[in-house]
Amino acid sequence: MAKPTFTLKNRVASTVIVCLLAGVGTARTQPAAKAGIVSAQVSADPPAGTPQSWADDAVRNEVQVVESADKVPLRYRQRKVGAKGDTTREIIVSREGNVARLIERDGQPLTATEDAEERARLTEDMNSPDDFFKRRSRDAQVRETVLKLINLMPQAMLYSFTPGQPQAKGDDGLQVVLDFHPNPAFHPPSMYAEALTGLEGRVWIDARTRYITRIEARVLRPVNWGFGILAKIYPGGTLEFEQTRIGDHWVYSHLDEHLTARLLMIKNYPENNVMTSWDFRPMPSLLSYQDGIRLLLAMPVAVR
Repeated sequence: MAKPTFTLKNRVASTVIVCLLAGVGTARTQPAAKAGIVSAQVSADPPAGTPQSWADDAVRNEVQVVESADKVPLRYRQRKVGAKGDTTREIIVSREGNVARLIERDGQPLTATEDAEERARLTEDMNSPDDFFKRRSRDAQVRETVLKLINLMPQAMLYSFTPGQPQAKGDDGLQVVLDFHPNPAFHPPSMYAEALTGLEGRVWIDARTRYITRIEARVLRPVNWGFGILAKIYPGGTLEFEQTRIGDHWVYSHLDEHLTARLLMIKNYPENNVMTSWDFRPMPSLLSYQDGIRLLLAMPVAVR
């Protein structure tokens, strides 16, 4: 099954990047000019507590976001623009993972032939549960690695308040802004944790709930896995990430990444993707993935 961008596997993979690439240095840009940022300033006084306490709470809450990624019954739309084109999908969160139907390409409805192919793909997926559950198992392995890395963030970084900053767009409450950079005393306990030593950051945190609303990210220096043999992320890569609150839950709503990586010392792979999710609609309960596909197949879709 062709997976949408914010399926569980990609959501947690994005969380790895987000939590590792934790913010752009203050002097490089004017935050108010960034997408997703409004110019209204907040108090210059630091909030109660320490920067470390705010970081601890935000990381703890982000763990909950990852763990609940496939447990919140939602339906929404998602658009991805990248090297593979411009696609829009209707997505349903099911008990076994997300299912999605392609509804637009390059901002235009599908042709009747393309829509027929998409319907055939979904029907095949519905009738092949073994393949679907194999992907689900891989998602669980990715999530386990992600959670280990997220939980290391309070130790791996040094944090400081950055008061008086513009607020992330779309949130009505006060937000606390932290900058952070690698802690020189941190010793990575695993190969993958080495990535935490090459990044610096800025993060916006909702003051009431202490959930992350926005991160702006930059790779500070080369990030290596296995001494650069398995993979390497090159310095200068950037990422913008946003979350939004839907009822009592927080979900990913925007990701804008521009990274260059090398895998197995073979080839450099540029990653230039913009992903946006919107029109979140809570559902009464989690469906089976087959019932989710049936809903997608039953929905009316414009064709050309």
